[in-house]
Amino acid sequence: MGNTEKKLIEAMEALNEGNYQNSFDIFKPLAEHGDPKAQFYLGFLYRIGQAVKQDYQQAYHWYLLSAKQGYAEAQYKVGLMNYKGQVVDQDYQKAFKWYSLAAEQGDRKAQFNLGVLYRRAQGITQDHGKALAWFLAAGEQGYAIAQFTLGGIYENGQGVLQDYQNAFKWYSLAGKQGHIDAQHNLGCMYYHGGGIPQDFQKAFKWYSLAAEQGDLKAQFSLGVMYDNGQGVTQDYQKAFKWISLPAENGDAKAQFFLGCMYEDGQGVTQNYTEAIKWYTLAAEQNEPMAQSNLGHLYANEQTGKLDYVQAHKWFNISGAKEKENIKKLMSPNQITEAQKLAREWINEHKKH
Repeated sequence: MGNTEKKLIEAMEALNEGNYQNSFDIFKPLAEHGDPKAQFYLGFLYRIGQAVKQDYQQAYHWYLLSAKQGYAEAQYKVGLMNYKGQVVDQDYQKAFKWYSLAAEQGDRKAQFNLGVLYRRAQGITQDHGKALAWFLAAGEQGYAIAQFTLGGIYENGQGVLQDYQNAFKWYSLAGKQGHIDAQHNLGCMYYHGGGIPQDFQKAFKWYSLAAEQGDLKAQFSLGVMYDNGQGVTQDYQKAFKWISLPAENGDAKAQFFLGCMYEDGQGVTQNYTEAIKWYTLAAEQNEPMAQSNLGHLYANEQTGKLDYVQAHKWFNISGAKEKENIKKLMSPNQITEAQKLAREWINEHKKH
């Protein structure tokens, strides 16, 4: 083993232990003497701003020197910085060039990003076949985002014949690595029986994994499964807990569902004020069932929220037939006011 190799090992050990200054002090002279690995890691330290002030210009300088010597990780980084326009002008063709060089050497991130360029026709003529080939190369090396992408390609038949078995295979590989969207999609496939036998327990498992990572769609689906007792013992309180999360983050279907739970006192103490709040949030996002339910709450004297003008307005917006029944209980002035409010709401929401 030569002296340079010994120093590189020493520098890598220092880097892995978080001793950035020691690693920098070893990498710098080696880089200045032309070692491509040292040049790459010196660029890395400049990029993350450890042992030296963060400097993307210097990072790019050292990455480029390393890349020109054929160091694959540096070629990938140069491609990425050209793709993003980081300290250099954005240039998809240069990104394509450097990704290609790294991908041919087996760099899985470069392989995936090269597939993206072929798919989006960025810096190269669109070619779904070549995109698929590079996604497969990266996926077979265990790159989770490539595996997830392959799952979507096969599930939706994008440039290939629709193939649920292949979709399931690739989603599973990505999901087992913790890829959140793959876990959600596996939950969907098991829940709906999309190309695989329906299995609520397995759907619950995958939705749970994604939900625990913060996926809003999975949290809603998990709440619905608790509400229905599908694949798990029915538990309205847990349903309320999980559905609250996407509702609070603006998901219209979850907001509607939460409104129903407050209206019915299911998993939570009955509260018509809260029901109206959540229905209104969903209704403002054009959720028709929430609009209709708002009409019913405002039309029902037992809720303590009786307001025929609001009831007529929301029935009108949702297209509910109950609008005609409520008109019989209203004065001409109330009907005129309700129609005016509905028109204003519809015109305002046409702008969005």
